[in-house]
Amino acid sequence: MAERIRQVPRGLAMLALVGPSLIWCAEYIGSGEVILSTRTGALFGTAALWAVVAAIALKCSIGMMGARWTAVTGEGMVDLFDRIPGPRHWLVWVVLLLQLPAAVVSIGALAKVAGAFLNSLVPLPHGPLVWGLAASLFAVGVAWTGRFDLLKGVMSALVMVIVVGTMYVALRTIPPLAEVVKGFVGLVPLEVPPWVPAESRIASPWHEVLPLMGWAAGGFASQVWYTYWCLGAGYGLAAEGAWGKPADTQRLAAIDAGEARLIRGWCRVVHLDASFAACVGVVVTTGFMLAGAGVLGPRHLLPEGNQVALTLSRIFSENWGRVGAVLFLLAGAAAMVSTLIGQLAGWPRLLADCARIVCPPFGRLPWKGQFRGFLLFFIVTNAAALLVFDPVKLVQLGGQLDGILLTPVQSLAILVAFVFVLPRLVPRESCRLLRLGPVAIVLLATATLVFGILCVLILPESLGKLLTS
Repeated sequence: MAERIRQVPRGLAMLALVGPSLIWCAEYIGSGEVILSTRTGALFGTAALWAVVAAIALKCSIGMMGARWTAVTGEGMVDLFDRIPGPRHWLVWVVLLLQLPAAVVSIGALAKVAGAFLNSLVPLPHGPLVWGLAASLFAVGVAWTGRFDLLKGVMSALVMVIVVGTMYVALRTIPPLAEVVKGFVGLVPLEVPPWVPAESRIASPWHEVLPLMGWAAGGFASQVWYTYWCLGAGYGLAAEGAWGKPADTQRLAAIDAGEARLIRGWCRVVHLDASFAACVGVVVTTGFMLAGAGVLGPRHLLPEGNQVALTLSRIFSENWGRVGAVLFLLAGAAAMVSTLIGQLAGWPRLLADCARIVCPPFGRLPWKGQFRGFLLFFIVTNAAALLVFDPVKLVQLGGQLDGILLTPVQSLAILVAFVFVLPRLVPRESCRLLRLGPVAIVLLATATLVFGILCVLILPESLGKLLTS
């Protein structure tokens, strides 16, 4: 059976397999990076850089290990959740009940902010609404096909636009290098500046930093979706699998040591791919934060909602010419649209997997029918969000619901799956080759601890203030 698992290229040839990370980072670079990161930079300068880097490193380690499970077993992360010990389907029920409202809020936020950025580039009558609907329809069109190659191609092009735009802006506006270094190592005090107007009601710096950490490298859902992109790429045993079904346990029970070594080679591809996504995320997120620190902070400007795009565009035009303004807006618009595509390709898959598991009759529908049913649902909720909601509040609420609330449970579940579930699925010798190393275990345990502390100590107060403001 060893011939059923593809051989892994070696050396530089492995770079040709990088692909899921392009979808992943194009999806998770969105409203958190463009709006929240820029706003946080305006407020705190470089002081929160360390928090962004730490969040991205920990979040990407969760996605990396979840994708490693996919390469080892051939199933996505939702099916991993269903294998966690406890009452039947308990964790899948938790995910379904929390992710459905988080999806509605987050996708609606992206549609509204995408409309604002696109209208800043090409103003139209009722522009934000028109552009928001256009971005939603384009994203639905790409996601509707369900094709991995189309998704990879579109997202790769958008990543290039984002990186070029943010690097240009950051290099033109970067604060002193010493301040940047201090920000990365946490030596700059995290304090609300005295120029912030009282009506902004920022009681604590953490009320601004926490949502940004929630959005950095995407939320809970982004890590789940990364396993879907690895399924599409065919890493390891995922070459034998497909979306919308659990692993073949009989196949796993027959894996010998030779096949396990091949799969371990595919795990190295996963690590390379996920590390690329982490590097792009750090560059882009810090670029937007440095733009806020270098442009908005010195002018004591704290724009809200759609004004983030308009204010930065105006300042760039005044100080660095139209090129800087257009590049910033292009990067922001590309980030919004790419994230919208990723979310509309990912959340219907996640929710369809949950519904398939907890409601077996739903699982008997063709997979594309399950996926497209949820996709049509989000078209309706997007239209409502475009007409009603405030984008900054949506972004902050979505970041905390999706980015913080379930993240410690997610990292702990992956750790439990590798330590306790995998030995029951594969032979002992194969398990010895496929289990997590000590560094991976420490990263997952640290992510569980850090995001668990944020959930318990900071999240309740932060959500309360956001919902009552």
